[in-house]
Amino acid sequence: MSAASVLDTALDRTLIGYSNAGYLIRRNFWPPDPAPDALRGCVAVVTGANSGLGKATTAGLARLGATVRMIVRRPDAGEAAREDILAELPGAQLLVEECDVSSFDSVRRYAEDFTGPLHVLVHNAGVMPDERTLSADGHELALATHVLGPHLLTSLLRSALLREGAGRVIWVTSGGMYGRKLPATDLEYEQQEYRPAVAYARTKRMQAVLTRCWAEQLRDTGVVVHAVHPGWADTPGITRGLPKFAVLTRPLLRTPEQGADTAVWVAAADPPARSTGELWHDRAQRPFHYTRATRETPAARQSFWATCQRLTGAGA
Repeated sequence: MSAASVLDTALDRTLIGYSNAGYLIRRNFWPPDPAPDALRGCVAVVTGANSGLGKATTAGLARLGATVRMIVRRPDAGEAAREDILAELPGAQLLVEECDVSSFDSVRRYAEDFTGPLHVLVHNAGVMPDERTLSADGHELALATHVLGPHLLTSLLRSALLREGAGRVIWVTSGGMYGRKLPATDLEYEQQEYRPAVAYARTKRMQAVLTRCWAEQLRDTGVVVHAVHPGWADTPGITRGLPKFAVLTRPLLRTPEQGADTAVWVAAADPPARSTGELWHDRAQRPFHYTRATRETPAARQSFWATCQRLTGAGA
């Protein structure tokens, strides 16, 4: 094992790798950047594109030549983000489009109006409500935003991805998932006490499971599906949802651009195109689990897939 590999593993296991220090160290030995025009002629959809990781991912994809469709709940916030990116990247091809990913009706309307090719779909939108909150469809909001809405959107845009024959679907998860297993019951917190950080981490575990499920669904189609986690990034979501954590770790937090680096790399680089159903962090494959306590069985994954199909109507 090389010295770089030993250092990389040590950074990962100690969590130092999640910090800005991990980013700064690893970039000295990670894979090269994609070609400057790697996404020229490609179309990408990024949800939650108006701030934080979504805004940084949008800029990163546009810098590589992609036309980026910025999916936002509030068009005014999307337009402000678009202007910020254009000030940095004059001539970038950016389209602001309204869609509330937590709402099935909104997702269906968006998909019905979607025209043109699709090469990259990035599920980035995120929430962490202070208390149990319901979506327009009556589902717990973190579950609706992180899991059910993106699952439905992927289903409805599947044909657009398949037409291109080499698409990529990217789920932006979180290292917090490592402490949680896939729940077998009470996905909506109807029985348990709702705890924001736990609810968030559980849905991030669900995203990792869906990554593997979708990879199997799309295997041999030319479309690959991956999850990425950004490390500890200084984003509005962290500041609002975990204020104490944000204050304590402020010197260690990554910039949104550092946090978004791997999502952009997975969207454009060659190695991720040769595999599917993997988790990436700092341009390297990472394990989905560190302990047996969080592992789910293939049967549990299939059961969860069936639940998502049923709750969203995607299988109808």
